[in-house]
Amino acid sequence: MKTLAFWMVLVISTGVLAQQNPLVRPKITGIDHVDFYTTSPDLNQKLYGKVLGLQSSSGSSTPIEPGQIQCFWVGRQWVGYRLASDPKSMNRLDHIAFTTESAEALRAYLAAKGIAVPSTVTSSDRGFKSFVVEDPEGHRIEFVERNRMRPGAGLERLGLNDERSDPVSRRLIHAGFVVHDRTAEDRFFKDILGFRPYWHGGMVPDRTDWVAMQVPDGTDWIEYMLNVKPNPDQQTLGVMNHISLGVKDMNAAQMKLESHGWKPSGDEHSQIGRDGKLQLNVFDPDQTRIELMEFTPVDKPCCSEFTGRHPSEDR
Repeated sequence: MKTLAFWMVLVISTGVLAQQNPLVRPKITGIDHVDFYTTSPDLNQKLYGKVLGLQSSSGSSTPIEPGQIQCFWVGRQWVGYRLASDPKSMNRLDHIAFTTESAEALRAYLAAKGIAVPSTVTSSDRGFKSFVVEDPEGHRIEFVERNRMRPGAGLERLGLNDERSDPVSRRLIHAGFVVHDRTAEDRFFKDILGFRPYWHGGMVPDRTDWVAMQVPDGTDWIEYMLNVKPNPDQQTLGVMNHISLGVKDMNAAQMKLESHGWKPSGDEHSQIGRDGKLQLNVFDPDQTRIELMEFTPVDKPCCSEFTGRHPSEDR
């Protein structure tokens, strides 16, 4: 009886302890990278390397991720491309990745919240750890731990600190993607992962078309692109599934683009967005939008005020 009583006390105590010490979500500090598909690697290289002035590790015998054929560095973040397996597919977005202080702790935390996670994290030969899940709408979301990056494992020799480069931007500040069910996405990003509202607005004052949600422990954000028509074409999806590169001064950024051979035309020109920030869009060969955006607004935003800290070049 004493043995049985001991085990009953132990089980009860363990249950109480588990309730008192729930898993804590490790920090999610920003966007690590965004991956797309391309059907025109040569034209893509010209856009990112020549026009945007970003350093490239394209053609490396050891890509950052399996299947990658191009990698363009934005400071210590990057934009990756792999060949489109189906050139007729309308969607060119592959996945969005966020940095975390502990991939394993975050994997365990999400599992405890009922999210389907892989059985283990993946360890890269470059020294970082990661895992991939899907959000409620099937977008692939990756979490990357760079804390254990080994010196000389490959990133430094790709020229991340090469001051000879002349990039238009050194900061990837947000990524947007089509969302049909905002409530479901909020349960995942806001309630479970801790993302925070930053701004929302629309083409008209009484409708919300875009919702900006900042990472819980930084200033980068994702953008829900709402109210997209059913069966959108590739051009529409390219506008919606996009990335944004932060700049201090749009006039200086445009001058740099023009010095690299770019000229404003059509949809590629500077303008003030509905959030009051200056922006300028360029498009890759598959019509994916790369938005240049000033870090802070120059005009009063429509629809709502900003509720979070603005990003900067040094985060």
